[in-house]
Amino acid sequence: MSLPFHPAVSPRTASLLLAIVFCAVSPSSAQGPSAKPMSPADRTALQAALQNYDQGKTQAAEPALLTLATRYPRNYEANEALGSLYTETGNLPQALIYLRRACNIAPGQALAHANLGALYLKTTQPPEAIHELEIAARLDPHNAPNQDNLGQALMLAKQPKAAAKAFAAAAALSPENADYTYNEALALYEAGSYQEAASVLEAIPATSMTPELHALAADVEEHAGAFAPALKHFQAAASANPSDQNLYALIVELLRHWNWEEAIQVASFGTSRFPASNHFRTAAGIAFYAKGNYAAAVDTFSTLLQQDPENTMAADLLGRSCSALGDGVNDGCAVVGDFATRHPGNAVMTTYAAIAILHAQQADQHLDQAASLLKEAIAADPNYAEAYLRMGVLEQMRQHWADSTPYLERCVTLNPTGAEAHYRLSRAYAHLGRSADAQQQIALHQRYSRQSKDSLDSRMQEVMRFILSPNGA
Repeated sequence: MSLPFHPAVSPRTASLLLAIVFCAVSPSSAQGPSAKPMSPADRTALQAALQNYDQGKTQAAEPALLTLATRYPRNYEANEALGSLYTETGNLPQALIYLRRACNIAPGQALAHANLGALYLKTTQPPEAIHELEIAARLDPHNAPNQDNLGQALMLAKQPKAAAKAFAAAAALSPENADYTYNEALALYEAGSYQEAASVLEAIPATSMTPELHALAADVEEHAGAFAPALKHFQAAASANPSDQNLYALIVELLRHWNWEEAIQVASFGTSRFPASNHFRTAAGIAFYAKGNYAAAVDTFSTLLQQDPENTMAADLLGRSCSALGDGVNDGCAVVGDFATRHPGNAVMTTYAAIAILHAQQADQHLDQAASLLKEAIAADPNYAEAYLRMGVLEQMRQHWADSTPYLERCVTLNPTGAEAHYRLSRAYAHLGRSADAQQQIALHQRYSRQSKDSLDSRMQEVMRFILSPNGA
């Protein structure tokens, strides 16, 4: 049986390789104080019930064990076996009663504490699980499954460093079990001990590296700043197991380090393999945008938005792509206007819709429509600098230099480092005869243009959040 585990630190969905183990019931002479001796007939009945249970005949074993546990409430074997049986059949409240009783009867039995701890782990009660599993580990330090269960409980309790020690103990006891080694490395990763995690993974022979181990090694190397080894592990994980998760993790790594063409190729493969997973199309669109193929980006994001008209991430990325496209007609940009119409209070999308109009052919015939949209955007968000910039540009398209000035001045107040706004303001001042002010704005334009000398840097900082953060947050 396994439990999914979702770590808080990992940028992907790495998970513990979990297998909660309940130790096998074995005959024992353990009895509680003042335990009533079993009659020979009941002892025979107990042995038969335990044999049925061992053979998987739980329906045959349960009535006899219940009778014996009721008749002999201080008998360890009957109570332990019945608690384990109820755990196996899913009757967890009853299982808890009898396993607790077994621990009280024989507190020195590691088996009782191990199985009670495993039950607490199964019912997601980390403090109680840790208490019982630590007792079991002290009583029987050589039980690898119990050490693994203890590690799992410590992980749920957000104690990854302590969990790593438990997983390391399990791995030392059963070095052939790759799951224990994986869990140890993941716990160290969760604890921020990246070098220790890397050391654990490096000790694994290359022939024993599973896709899960490669994926974890990739995350570890990425956090340690070793980007080339990280990429190799991401590629190995995706090659060995081209799952949705592994392919997408590889694409994110390629995008993070600006390997646009490879990202597009892997995204295309991912789309063909998992056509319902739109994040591959989104990733491809971002790669198109990053490499300057805005037309392809527009096609990608407009298709996504048409498939899901309320996809705000696709709408935002489409708006950015249409804004970067420059002059010309692209039918996909009309979808931005449709989205803005359905969301009149969205200043960003309304501004993008206006920009799409300004970039279209014969834009001068639709300036009033664009101006109306930009005024709506400013009303919706009076502190959105881009709307003021585009309104200033629009007024300059009309040759209304004086009218453009207050919009541009407001823009540079809200965004002092925006190079284009300073350039536009310098043009307005020059046309108004304010040469000194124009020269000052030109100097600011040159200064901030140098600071953002690589426009790709700023573009990618904006769009990579859609890949690296949930919901583009």
